[in-house]
Amino acid sequence: MRAMNITQALARFLTQLEADGRSQLTIGQYRRHVQLLATWAKHEGLSGDLLTFSSDVLARFLCSAEACKGPTGRPKKASSVNVLRASIKGLFGYLHLAGIIRSDPSRLIRRARCGAPPPRGLSEAEQERLMGVLEQGEGVKAERDHVLFGLMLFAGLRIGAALSLDATDVNLERCELRVRITKGDQPRTVLIGPRAVQVLGPHMEQYPIGPLFRGANGDALTARHAQRRFKLWAERAEIREVASTHSLRHSFAMGLYQRTGDLGIVQRALGHRSIASTLVYAQADDERLRDALTH
Repeated sequence: MRAMNITQALARFLTQLEADGRSQLTIGQYRRHVQLLATWAKHEGLSGDLLTFSSDVLARFLCSAEACKGPTGRPKKASSVNVLRASIKGLFGYLHLAGIIRSDPSRLIRRARCGAPPPRGLSEAEQERLMGVLEQGEGVKAERDHVLFGLMLFAGLRIGAALSLDATDVNLERCELRVRITKGDQPRTVLIGPRAVQVLGPHMEQYPIGPLFRGANGDALTARHAQRRFKLWAERAEIREVASTHSLRHSFAMGLYQRTGDLGIVQRALGHRSIASTLVYAQADDERLRDALTH
């Protein structure tokens, strides 16, 4: 085996991911997870050499608080830990195939069995409260946040897709957005409805060129900062159980399915390649079940 430490191995792995055409979001996720492993190993007094990372060491890491608990000390969702497991397997599987290590210490790692949790969107009352506090906000940042989160709610955009929008990507006459950053890195055209056009129109007049959503330095707003801003507004709207901006996308999809009952339309609106990804929104509520049983 070649002499190499975990940091050097990570750099090689990330280069391979980029060469394979993986998205920057995916690459960033692998980076964070492997760095978490490296930090844990350092705190445990372990060498960063790849020989350190035996099957036993990886198992200890995956049982550790660093792997199983979030920043607040609360247990992570089983699905989140599964993603971490996949990242570790991805790294060591690559190192083995590349001939850098003789055997794959992650070969014993298995995903935990867990059902997909129902999507957590905002209720209609929560949506109204959120948009209400956003509309009442004052200043450039509040106006920007109102447009950003309103667009995500009314068009179902992911945070990365929304923040990548440039003025040239918007065609309000055709009610279309050209989304450059998508899951899978396949740019696509997104159709938007009247509410999205209404919230976006005045903003376009102020920013006819360049990034639509900007930070203090004039560059595109970062996802991390947007997430912090969303939590601030959610707290003001007394929305307690929403953890991320992705709840806006869930809210859009759930509302669209409730109005249409057509998973194909929801799939097209969200840009899902597989209908399996859209099935999570087809969860019949009690009223729909009662209606079905009485006809």
